[in-house]
Amino acid sequence: MELMHTLRGLANQNAHAGAYAYFLGAGAYNHFVPATVPHLIFRTEFYTAYTPYQPEISQGTLQTIFEYQSMLCDLTGMDAANASHYDAATAAAEAAVMAINSVRNGNKIIVSPTLHPHYRATMRTYLEGQKIPIVGDENVSMSLDAVLDKHLDNQTAGVLVANPDFLGNVRDLKPIAERVHAAGALLIVSAYPIALGMYQPPSAYDADIVFGEGQALGNALGFGGPYLGIFACKEKYLRRMAGRLIGQTTDTQGRRGFVLTLQAREQHIRREKATSNICTNEALNALAACVYMATLGKQGLRQVAELCYHKAHYAAQEIAKLDGYRVATNEFFNEFVVECPRPVAEINHMLYEKGIIGGYDLSNDYPHFKNGMLLAVTEMNTREQIDTLVNALKVKS
Repeated sequence: MELMHTLRGLANQNAHAGAYAYFLGAGAYNHFVPATVPHLIFRTEFYTAYTPYQPEISQGTLQTIFEYQSMLCDLTGMDAANASHYDAATAAAEAAVMAINSVRNGNKIIVSPTLHPHYRATMRTYLEGQKIPIVGDENVSMSLDAVLDKHLDNQTAGVLVANPDFLGNVRDLKPIAERVHAAGALLIVSAYPIALGMYQPPSAYDADIVFGEGQALGNALGFGGPYLGIFACKEKYLRRMAGRLIGQTTDTQGRRGFVLTLQAREQHIRREKATSNICTNEALNALAACVYMATLGKQGLRQVAELCYHKAHYAAQEIAKLDGYRVATNEFFNEFVVECPRPVAEINHMLYEKGIIGGYDLSNDYPHFKNGMLLAVTEMNTREQIDTLVNALKVKS
């Protein structure tokens, strides 16, 4: 009893989305989690399940992963999906490795400067031992088109872009895909799964590999984890994809069953010949995403996306009216850059004292946004919270 009292006291010192008006995004987002998600994932047969190395006795686990993969293919428009990577940063690195191993003459990776900085850092850590050059973000103020003009050639294995990108921009990637494919490289797209509820899937502009952060699909913010790296690709690259791949089949009596498919590409089979370090999966987090998507359905996911979109644009519209503030993102989903009249750290401290968790300070990652704040708005933000944020910023301007 005394221990629980102490632990609750420590927990209450945290500033969290349940007690504060929350406008921080930058890769992890405060979305509503239906009650069905914790109710199902905390059942002991799921919560304590281990990696299904023995498929004949893991049918329930395999079926949930199969359903998750199927839903993810529907969401992204891709042919195959796996389960899964640790988070989007790991998935980005795995996508780069997959491109290197899929393109015959490719020996370098191009990254967009507006790909999440943590993803870019993880890729470099992941790939430095393989001496795979990563280029494109030497100058983070350059546009993606300028980066391709400088680096894209027939030695390129893959080009990693985000849509929406880290600064919130949404753009038509068809022209980019045509340029990348003309050079013989793969287009690798970082997607925000909630945005796919209302925007066209990456398959519509001919992406080869799609990855992203699955935290938004029914997984809590959790102060940083555990998260879920979503990953999907075209069928022609299927054998190069790391992680679990579950297939549906029938047994000798014609009954439906589930199996670990293409195991020969797995690390526990290929050992030193493996091209990936991934040897477990985030099955519980994938199950949460599966339950979330099944609960909301196609229309529910679109409704969540539209709420995010309209609330974010209302916030941007009101902030743009303030003296000293400028919204620096034109086409966006639920996240946008605001150029502030004072350092973001100073403004965020003021907001914190008013019960508001402000946006991400861009100055460390993007020096040309000296006083740039990246604000995120989701369906969880009420109009009252947005108006309170705007009034608080007004005082500081």
